[in-house]
Amino acid sequence: MNSANGTFYAVGVGPGDPELLTLQAVNLLRQCPVIAAPQTKSGQMLALDIAQGALDLREKEILPLSFTMSHEPSLREESYQTAARQIEAFLQKGLDVAMVNLGDVSIFATAYYIFAELRNDGFEAVMAPGVTSFSAVAARLGCSLTQIDAPLHIIPASADLDLALQFPGTKVLMKSGSAIHETVQALERVGLLDRAALVADCGLPTEQVYRDLCELPENLSYFATIIVQGA
Repeated sequence: MNSANGTFYAVGVGPGDPELLTLQAVNLLRQCPVIAAPQTKSGQMLALDIAQGALDLREKEILPLSFTMSHEPSLREESYQTAARQIEAFLQKGLDVAMVNLGDVSIFATAYYIFAELRNDGFEAVMAPGVTSFSAVAARLGCSLTQIDAPLHIIPASADLDLALQFPGTKVLMKSGSAIHETVQALERVGLLDRAALVADCGLPTEQVYRDLCELPENLSYFATIIVQGA
C-alpha cells in the first residue's frame, strides 16, 4: 500500500431524511475533496441529493458513477470494477474520496462492492455506517422490529417469499416496489396480509405510508419496504 494514496470512505447517508445523516458521515463528507455518487440513467444522484440537504458540497469535486441494473453477475462486476478504477485515479493523487450510499453501507449497498474492490487493490478503505431504511420505516410506523427471543429476517424481493414468509419473527421485505403485487399475493397466501405495513420513499418528500396493503396503487416506488410483524 502506498502511504501517499488517499483513503476511500463508503458513507451511509440514511434512507432519505437529511437529518438522519450521522455526525461521522457529515464530518467525512466535509473532509473529503472528492464525493462519488451513484447516478441513474436520467442523471439523478439521490444519495448525493440527501447529503446536500445536510451540508454544502458545492466546493467538492463530484464523481458520478454509473451502475448496471442487470441481473447478470458478470455485468454487475464489470460496472463495479469500472467505478473502482475511476475512484483509484483520485486516490493515486493522494485525494480522499467519499462515496455516498443510501441507507447503511453493509445492507444491500453498492458502495460495499466498491469498498471490496479497492481493498483488494491495496487501497485503504473505511466504512461509515448509516441509518437503515427498515429502521427508519419501523420508526415511521411506530413499531418494533424485534421482540424477546424472536428473530428478525431481512428479505430481498428476489427471495422465495412463500418460503421466507414462513420464518418465525418479524420479516422485513426490501425493495419490493417493482414486485409489490406479487408480494401482496404471497402475504395473502400465508395469511400475513393483516400483519404487514409499507412505507415507500421513507424520509423523502415523496414518502407514502400504507397500513392496508389492499389499498396500494398500481405503480409504487422501487424504494418500498414492508414490515411484517412477528407471527
